[in-house]
Amino acid sequence: MYEVLAQMAGLIACGIFWRIKKPMGLAADDVRIRLTSLVYNLLLPALVLLVLWRAPLNLDVLKIATVAAAGVLTGLLLGGIIYRWMKVPGTIAGAMIIASGFPNATYLGLPVLESTLGEWSRSVAIQYDLFACTPLLLTVGMMVGAAYGEGEKDQHPLRAVLKVPPLWAAIAAIALNTAAVPMPSVIEGWLSMMAGAVIPLMLIALGMGLQWKSFTLASLPIMAPVVVIQLLLTPILVLWLSQQLGLEGELLAAVVLEAAMPCMVLGLVICDRFKLDTPLYASVVTLTTGLSIISLPIWFEILI
Repeated sequence: MYEVLAQMAGLIACGIFWRIKKPMGLAADDVRIRLTSLVYNLLLPALVLLVLWRAPLNLDVLKIATVAAAGVLTGLLLGGIIYRWMKVPGTIAGAMIIASGFPNATYLGLPVLESTLGEWSRSVAIQYDLFACTPLLLTVGMMVGAAYGEGEKDQHPLRAVLKVPPLWAAIAAIALNTAAVPMPSVIEGWLSMMAGAVIPLMLIALGMGLQWKSFTLASLPIMAPVVVIQLLLTPILVLWLSQQLGLEGELLAAVVLEAAMPCMVLGLVICDRFKLDTPLYASVVTLTTGLSIISLPIWFEILI
C-alpha cells in the first residue's frame, strides 16, 4: 500500500511542481481546468463505458450505492450540526459542510483501488461515485451552496445532474451490459487507450489543485471536524452498514476505502459558483489528502 501511495504521490507532486514553477508561464489553475475538462468530458466516460459494459450487474450495485449515499448524507448532517454549533460565517460553514460530505471517490479513490485491489475494483469506484456521490453533489451539495453562499442560484439541481457525461456513459454501459451486447475488439481497444490516460491525468490535476492559501494555525480548528468526519467517522459508518448489507471480503474493503478518501476536489466548483470560502476548501482538501497517506494504509491493514 505504501509503495502504491508513493507512486501516486509522485504524480501528485508533478502537479504541485507545476503550481509552484508555472512552466511556460501557464498557471496551474488554468491547466488544471483544461485537464479536468478533458478527463471529465471524454476520458472518464470512456473508462466508465469500458468498465461497466463488462462489469457484473447484481444486487451489489444497489448495496454500494446505498452505503455511499448513507456515508455522504451522514457526513453532510454531521458537518451541518458541528458548524452550526461553531457559529462560523455562512461562507465558511457551507464550504466545510460540503467538504465533510463528499470523498474524492474517483480522482484518488479509483487509482488507489485499482493499484491495491486490482482492475476489478475500478467498477466499485465508478459505482460509488456516479450512483451516489456525484448526483448528491449536484443536488444536495448545490442546495447547501445556495443556502450558505451568495452566488448563482437559478439552475435547478436536477439539470446539473443531466449534464454529467460520465453518468450518461454509465447509463449506456448498463443498457449494453443488460442487453448482453458484446464489446467489439476495435471499440475495446479504443476505449482502453483513452481510459489509460485517466489515472495519471487525474492525479496530476489533483496536485495542481492543492493549495495552502488559507492554511494557518487559526484555520486548523475549523478544518479539524472535516478531517475526523472524512477520514474516520464516515468509513466507520460505511463499514458497519456494508456488513449489515452482507458485503464482505475485498468488495467490503473496496467500499470502505472509498469512504475513507479525502475531500472531493470537485467541491471547489460548488464553492466557486456560490461564493463560499474556496481557499479554505482547497486547504482542507490539501490537509485531508496529506493525512490520507497515513490513514489509508491503516484502513487497508484493518480490512485486508
